[in-house]
Amino acid sequence: MPAFEYTALNGRGRQVKGIFEADSARQVRQLLRDKGLSPLTVAVSNAKKVDQTSWSQWFSASLSVRERALVTRQIATLIAAGLPVEECLLAVSKQSENPRTQRILITVRSKVMEGFSLANGLAEYPRAFPDLFRATVAAGESAGHLDMVLNRLADFTEAELESKQRVQQAMVYPVILFALTIAILAGLLGYVVPDIVKVFSDTGQDLPTLTVFIISLSDIVKDWGLVLLIVALLVSVAARRALQVPAIRLHYDRRLLHVPLIAKMSRGLNTAQFASTLSILSASGVPLVEAMKIAGQVLSNSWLKLKVHEATVKVSEGVSLHAALEQSGYFPPMMLHMIASGEASGELDHMLVRVANHMQQDVEMLLGVILSLFGPFMLLLMGGAVFTIVMAILLPIINLNQLVA
Repeated sequence: MPAFEYTALNGRGRQVKGIFEADSARQVRQLLRDKGLSPLTVAVSNAKKVDQTSWSQWFSASLSVRERALVTRQIATLIAAGLPVEECLLAVSKQSENPRTQRILITVRSKVMEGFSLANGLAEYPRAFPDLFRATVAAGESAGHLDMVLNRLADFTEAELESKQRVQQAMVYPVILFALTIAILAGLLGYVVPDIVKVFSDTGQDLPTLTVFIISLSDIVKDWGLVLLIVALLVSVAARRALQVPAIRLHYDRRLLHVPLIAKMSRGLNTAQFASTLSILSASGVPLVEAMKIAGQVLSNSWLKLKVHEATVKVSEGVSLHAALEQSGYFPPMMLHMIASGEASGELDHMLVRVANHMQQDVEMLLGVILSLFGPFMLLLMGGAVFTIVMAILLPIINLNQLVA
């Protein structure tokens, strides 16, 4: 049964939009009139045609992490209640107030009613439902435990969202403090220092070295500040474009893994993400090699992604998981020992879940320490900069008083 997008007027004269499933456009118009709506336009839903050359269409085919978690939880609840998949999709689409979500779910339902599996239907929207999601759903369908798998996916998505929100909330204060520091220093050097130092320049006295340095810095900010800002923006844009080249990105990510502190953070985030993804795929019944391929694709560091690919090839050749990861040299020993223990005891799925939780806790602890130190560091930096500028202004005054005395 095709889906139709409609635009209609309600009793108050306001436009409302939505999606109906019906045999024809005439039936949709009749359904709208039965609801007291005056149809304006009715057209076949063509959400499937997502052209990447159009930004609006590109974004229309995606779901936020929050929306995906909510939809997954609702579908899992309805499936556990014994409803068929197509009825679950229809009910959740009606429950959603977001037209984009409605359109996606209705299109997926149409594919399911055509005889395709739910995973194949979700494949119509790879940005809304990534490889991890679709592979897990396919494994759940094959094993006959779709409700359990979807609940596990919802837990995973909600945990990921909660972790991102904690990091974002923790970053608010340091980012605001950094922006204020830059603004205050630019204001002092560009407007305050030149007016004050001009008084000392007119006296003709020899100025202290610190004052001369601050005056020179102030002249640079005042005369070239805008140019420097434009150059910095251009360099930033050029660097981002350069990092889109695979070879440059690979070299950059490899170097990043050897920078103090940043390396620990990058390795921690990527290994935690890999362990979490691998655990949910393995627990859902996805074969280990296939699970490693998907888990490797979600990594943000291209060098680690390459190492995981090499480990996947070794596992497919018969090497154990912990031995293949150990040969890469980038996974922490605790993680490797826990995986080896799981393989030896035959409880790899359970151990991968523990590894994921352990790695996630380590990353959150490290992030907490870094962010807690970043705020005081910025305060010290701002205080030191302001103190230096104040001393540069006070030193000529002190020297002038000594001359008068």
